[in-house]
Amino acid sequence: MCFFKDKRACLAPSPFLAQRLAERGSRAEAGMSATKFIKCVTVGDGAVGKTCMLICYTSNKFPTDYIPTVFDNFSANVSVDGSIVNLGLWDTAGQEDYSRLRPLSYRGADVFVLAFSLISRPSYENVLKKWMPELRRFAPNVPIVLVGTKLDLRDDKAYLADHPGATTITPAQVASGEELRKQTGAAAYIECSSKTQQNVKAVFDTAIKVVLQPPRTKEMAKKKTKRSSGCLMGNLMCGGGTCVS
Repeated sequence: MCFFKDKRACLAPSPFLAQRLAERGSRAEAGMSATKFIKCVTVGDGAVGKTCMLICYTSNKFPTDYIPTVFDNFSANVSVDGSIVNLGLWDTAGQEDYSRLRPLSYRGADVFVLAFSLISRPSYENVLKKWMPELRRFAPNVPIVLVGTKLDLRDDKAYLADHPGATTITPAQVASGEELRKQTGAAAYIECSSKTQQNVKAVFDTAIKVVLQPPRTKEMAKKKTKRSSGCLMGNLMCGGGTCVS
């Protein structure tokens, strides 16, 4: 998603977002320098709220207009658990029109934030149908944080009544998100709301931690042992995902 009326503006870093993210990381920068650069790329179907999530994280504001993203990226120093990292956030377009352009953003990625909407069953299904094949083709060894967006709308009866096409993933189906995490091999599963800012910071803190604290050698050895013993583990890269309701 991009909020510039001229889509060509999306081909360069957004001054607004870059400034806000810089302000967010200013305290971390005071007398401290980043020890690592982390490139975090957000992916997922169009209109699931990827850019809203980024804007909410960087500016604590919720945008209301929707214009599909072509491309955008920005970065700043961020402090997580005492570690200072230079976090680069890359926004991508989920529409099929950009399927050839989008993978260019994947080069050098350290972690993916793969988003689906909690009020869109198709976006949930596309995690396995579309996004995992694409990510495993272009970035097979990069860890993933799976995110269910628009948490505030899942129980909004007025919104659901006005949008009969919405297909919610109910609280009773939260296990579906955790099951999807296991199927994709994602490092964590988190549900968030950009409108209320619930768990938005947790999404990117988790993405950073996934890179800084990869699976231990013993854990990886156990998975290799299970695979060799005939247990179908898929392409799991790391476990211990957090399911947030």
